Amino acid sequence: MIEFHPYDLDIDGETGINAKNIKRIESALQGKDAFSFVFISDTQRWYDETEDAVYAINQMENVDFVIHTGDLSDFGLKLEFELQRDILNKLDVPYVCLLGNHDCLATGQDVFRIIFGDENFSFHAGNTHFVCLNTNALEFDYSEAVPDFAYIENDLSNLPAGIARTIVAMHAAPYTEQFNNNIARVFQHYIDEYPSLQFCLAGHTHSLAVEDIFEDGIFYYTAPCIKKRTLLHFIFTPDSYTYETIPY
Repeated sequence: MIEFHPYDLDIDGETGINAKNIKRIESALQGKDAFSFVFISDTQRWYDETEDAVYAINQMENVDFVIHTGDLSDFGLKLEFELQRDILNKLDVPYVCLLGNHDCLATGQDVFRIIFGDENFSFHAGNTHFVCLNTNALEFDYSEAVPDFAYIENDLSNLPAGIARTIVAMHAAPYTEQFNNNIARVFQHYIDEYPSLQFCLAGHTHSLAVEDIFEDGIFYYTAPCIKKRTLLHFIFTPDSYTYETIPY
């Protein structure tokens, strides 16, 4: 009932969520080349809308997992992360969360690491590889490798056999103010080295968008903030994918 400090690291409740849920995703989809997932972003401060999103997703059929591309918090407060986690934990399917720029404020990055995990991570959904990257360069004052090319190179070098497709997720897309736009084209070159890059996912702008940013056929799908009550649902078959926007 009494909080020592809003930015402390004494976490109440579940931690290490991404690693646990990645195990669930990889186990459930092992050997499969068809699946579907829901994509959301920027749930910061919109708790009722996030509750309603979870309810809407739980009513959908054949959803295998959920990806949240960051900004769970508004001010990096520990309680914000805990509340969002507790809402998302009501999902019937596993979910993973990325680091957003608001999540980097104060001790937010440390809280994120404890509750969810590393800011760069990857996992497989059957034969499809998902790469989840921290692209919030402005929050790190360009003093750290954001995005981390060494991580990408290591991930590329350790892809298991059988990976046929790749999806790259991030919070801030190239040419937003958070991204290190001096290396935007280098970033695109790096991620295009993955097997059959399908598309990229991003949040941050709070608006729905589908853009071929580099005019190379790789689309960036940007999710609106949860306040706008719209889900993106991607359905993969062995040979292609489709997507739909679902108001709720």
